[in-house]
Amino acid sequence: MRFVYIVYTILVFVVSYIHGAEEEAVVNEQVKLEVKPADYQWTDFWLVRLIFNLLGYASVIFPAWIVIKYIRSSGYLDKGGHGCFYNVVKSCVQGQDADVNLGEDTEQTTKKSTIPGWLILLICVAGLQGSYLTWGVLQERIMAHEYGKDENNPGEKFKNSQFLVFMNRILALITAWCIMSFSVQKPHTTPLYRYSYCSLSNIMSSWCQYEALKFVSFPTQVLAKASKIIPVMLMGKVVSNKTFEFYEYITAGMISLGVTVFLLSQGEESRGSAVTTASGVVILMGYMVFDSFTSNWQAELFNKHKMSSIQAMFGVNLFSCIFTSWSLIEQGGFLEASGFILKYSTFAYHVLLLSICSATGQLFIFYTISRFGAVIFTIIMTTRQALAILLSCMIYGHPVSFMGFVGIVIVFIALFLKIYAKARKVKKPVSSASEQRISGSNKI
Repeated sequence: MRFVYIVYTILVFVVSYIHGAEEEAVVNEQVKLEVKPADYQWTDFWLVRLIFNLLGYASVIFPAWIVIKYIRSSGYLDKGGHGCFYNVVKSCVQGQDADVNLGEDTEQTTKKSTIPGWLILLICVAGLQGSYLTWGVLQERIMAHEYGKDENNPGEKFKNSQFLVFMNRILALITAWCIMSFSVQKPHTTPLYRYSYCSLSNIMSSWCQYEALKFVSFPTQVLAKASKIIPVMLMGKVVSNKTFEFYEYITAGMISLGVTVFLLSQGEESRGSAVTTASGVVILMGYMVFDSFTSNWQAELFNKHKMSSIQAMFGVNLFSCIFTSWSLIEQGGFLEASGFILKYSTFAYHVLLLSICSATGQLFIFYTISRFGAVIFTIIMTTRQALAILLSCMIYGHPVSFMGFVGIVIVFIALFLKIYAKARKVKKPVSSASEQRISGSNKI
């Protein structure tokens, strides 16, 4: 009991400190922009929004958990049955039976292609780079810059990150459903409720990405995402008791060093556009924890149930839409976002383009890894991260000092060393390959 009290006291102190620092930063920004301090509301604080979001998700999770527990204890599925209702309940709680032959035929048909391999690779590179670079630029534009800003108007920033997550997920869900409807897929044997775990963590990691841009620069966020290999390794130890090679620890240490050098190099001259506050650091840490859990949990699903990538894409996005839409309804988020869209038509265009990039990016991820493997995909995405930093600095004028540049170089040297060392190793079993495959499915 004393331990709980100590943890609670520390948590209250940290939250109070972060909230106080955040209020001071907001007031300073408002003075600079000549905005009345009254315009800042306590509900705008990121921790308050996070708590509201979690309460909204809990209002879906707990009733669903009670229903699933009742169905299992009542033995409803053991009695057998037919009809739409029974099949829906079975799919959600237990999963459907597998058909091995159909799954093998599906894999053979997907491997046939008359297009040259080099041309397909170029299309994948162009699709991945175009989707993600555009997505990164739009992400920063939406969250870090004002709409309607001119000489007489300081402009207004969009605050509801959860709405952007919903828009990305709803279009990805529709895309996955269309592909499943017009193509032959393996029988889906995964209980749908199991997607809810990684769906919730995926929502939170995406929310942290958008929310972090209110406090840190886009280059800082990209480097933090590049260093997520460290929490992924730690989470792998916890979730699956994995072991790692020596070179993985070396590259993880190099990444940590590079990120540290970059963050320490951000001096006073860059505070205007690349401010790194306590809130930003906490949110980025949250992103890495949630994202590492997502990849490890989905890897476990792939290893156990062998579903297709499109089926996984549909299942994760289905629960993401359920969670975010219900939470937005409870908080009035749709009304808030609709008002912002009606006020600034450019924002609607940006959100639509952002969602399209998110959906197409996921499709290119799945196809590239299934066709060319995880190593080629990692090289493409690592190059994309470096180009994203360069593009962001060119468009939005983020200052990067010499030591900051050195930190960036260290990070990407470590990433390419990891790719090279992994390529030199003998091919791992299929289960490890499927794990590599899903670890890249949550970049957006």
